[in-house]
Amino acid sequence: MVRMTLEPVVEHDPTGIDDQPYDAAVLAPIVDRDGEDHLLFTRRADHLGEHPGQMSFPGGGAEPTDDTLLATALREASEEIGLEPDEAEVVGQLDDIRTVTEYAVTPFVAHVPDREYERDDSEVAEIVTLPLSGLLDPDNFEYERRDHPYYGDIVVHYFHVDGYTVWGATGRILVQLLELTTDFEPPEKVDGSRM
Repeated sequence: MVRMTLEPVVEHDPTGIDDQPYDAAVLAPIVDRDGEDHLLFTRRADHLGEHPGQMSFPGGGAEPTDDTLLATALREASEEIGLEPDEAEVVGQLDDIRTVTEYAVTPFVAHVPDREYERDDSEVAEIVTLPLSGLLDPDNFEYERRDHPYYGDIVVHYFHVDGYTVWGATGRILVQLLELTTDFEPPEKVDGSRM
């Protein structure tokens, strides 16, 4: 059975971003199902103004009432999928990423129970759990280089699993998580750095 090695996430010293007007946080939930690690995603509701229909990790924008960005991620996961904050066993934090909507997104990694979750119909069209083996299958992965208006030459990653496609900001978070916890190696950019 395919498993993640989470010690590198525990030991990771995340890189922060402080040059964006908005802050957000997401939770990358790991589910142990039948002895194999799975990742839980949401498919965003089609009527949402930003990233409609896209696969994402539970999360969203920081609110003034959130003491920390971890509190943001846990609050949003509670609102979107009904995860109780004390159900999340937080392992660590990944590097912040920038989004085209001017957010600095802070990803947290956590073990969560394998149970039925209740989606918020106003934000979430579907709760999807994808197997790690499918995410790591080279036949399910592709990438392309794009000329981004802000960041220049970037690599966009696509994971096609069970009829779903994970890409964009969530794809970038997933790439770092898989790179840290498995033998997954993302493609390199032209200049040798990874996006």
